Amino acid sequence: MTSYGRGNPSPEYLDMVAMYERLHEEGEAAAGKSGTQTFPGKMLIRHAPGIKEMIDRTGAADILDYGAGKAVGYDLRDVALTKELTVPSIQDYWGVTDIRCYDPGHEPFKELPDRQYDGVICTDVLEHITTPDVPWIVEEMFGYARKFLYANVACYPAVKVLPNGQNVHCTVKSPEWWAGLFHGIAMRHTDVSYRLITSTATGRKKKFGFAKNRKKEYQTVERMA
Repeated sequence: MTSYGRGNPSPEYLDMVAMYERLHEEGEAAAGKSGTQTFPGKMLIRHAPGIKEMIDRTGAADILDYGAGKAVGYDLRDVALTKELTVPSIQDYWGVTDIRCYDPGHEPFKELPDRQYDGVICTDVLEHITTPDVPWIVEEMFGYARKFLYANVACYPAVKVLPNGQNVHCTVKSPEWWAGLFHGIAMRHTDVSYRLITSTATGRKKKFGFAKNRKKEYQTVERMA
């Protein structure tokens, strides 16, 4: 079996990155979205409180957002996190000095980081990664983290498809599979805390078995160093 890594990613991974580069630039014609509207990076907002918990518990001062999309969420002001809580900005809310964004499919953030960060976050990304490459990417994220890694993963097919017809959630695995993967890799990084949130879709399946409008259930696995 071929062993893949940063210096030797799978051909499927390279194809996937090329497709995401195209979508970031040209947009999603079928959905009527321009390039600027595609993968804006706002999904992290729903995870902001959980990420803040990890920041506060570990004393993290800077953050690497791995797979940040266009990172529009960081530019927003007066962000409503809940009905009761509005914050000036995500960075102000977290109280960190620096947020570095990395995304191989978006040209401004394409360059790999050259140092570690106290916290590494990865929201709504890993299910989009080709399965043979998931282990080395999770390993890479742990390697970039000094204090903690926060990640969430959807464990069901998406509504969207890539230009090649493949579902954008190209790695659909059970919560137990993801928990086992993270546990095994985390054992090589015992000084790094992590929180993994997986979500499953329950209830009657819609057309083609997609998860849109189905009830979501969340599972959390956490280890504090």
